[in-house]
Amino acid sequence: MPTNLPPDYFEVEARYRSASSPEEKVACLEEMLTKIPKHKGTDKLRGDLRKKLSKLKSTAQARKSVSRQESAFHIEREGAGQIVVVGNANVGKSMLVATLTNAKPEVADFPFTTWKPTPGMMRYENVQFQLIDTPPTNREFIEPELIELIRRADIVLIVVDIRADPLAQLNNVASLLLENRIAPEHLAYPEEPGQFYSEKPIFILANKNDDEDTDENFEIFKSLLEQDWPLLPISAKTGRNLDRLKEIIFKQLNIIRVYSKAPGKEPDFRSPFILDRGCTVEEFAGKVHQDFLKNFKSARLWGSAEHDGIMVGRDYVLQDGDVVELRI
Repeated sequence: MPTNLPPDYFEVEARYRSASSPEEKVACLEEMLTKIPKHKGTDKLRGDLRKKLSKLKSTAQARKSVSRQESAFHIEREGAGQIVVVGNANVGKSMLVATLTNAKPEVADFPFTTWKPTPGMMRYENVQFQLIDTPPTNREFIEPELIELIRRADIVLIVVDIRADPLAQLNNVASLLLENRIAPEHLAYPEEPGQFYSEKPIFILANKNDDEDTDENFEIFKSLLEQDWPLLPISAKTGRNLDRLKEIIFKQLNIIRVYSKAPGKEPDFRSPFILDRGCTVEEFAGKVHQDFLKNFKSARLWGSAEHDGIMVGRDYVLQDGDVVELRI
């Protein structure tokens, strides 16, 4: 017997497939159950969803119970990208993460208050990124697991204090990363035979550039740099240039937001599909649902096409903000 599921169900199912946390998946499954018509043809589907929901809740609870045994450096990815914040002691990393996210790392005027990584979620428009505060880089001792955390990240932000010899701070952190075979992707570095390097987008945040009175410190720091580092003056205290930082992170991740539209309905702009730049309509269809990938006959597009609502082919390359209506 056919299930005759409504378009609303597939929209929620698409959100479930792209959800990055157990809490989001649970919420989507519960909403999917409310969208399914109650008749004999949907009995099996409703039963399967209830099993998934029960298993997901049990798994989440089990993860909580064993979390104390897991390493503090094992942080599961959430959101559209993972960004690690590193730097020497007392440069303002914790205040930056606390200002930009929902995390509550310990913030103090004395050094070495951060002993374990603290993740938080940073919002840019309708996209969230995971920002991770880390213990200070210390040449005498650095946790191997911290190096692995940095190596897994999508972007590395090196924070320096613009008022306290920022050049020495940068050289200390950059050389420490290079010694552990983590290299900035935009710079040449000495390679050794048989050694593998993880190339990362690395940005320098010149923190404590609170107002125009400290602009001269930033200009001096910039003039002393011998290499061309991506550099942004910021203030975690006053919020200076923090919106610009979010924009830079979004662009560096090279992702786009695409919205699904059911025929005759408005798209939900709160829940974009996050895709790699260069993604086609066909790849988007597979992200929404495998049935769409196999069976969709046409697609209408609003946004980057010449006219809103125009029909586009499977190989059409999508742009940030596009709205796609798939028809099967």
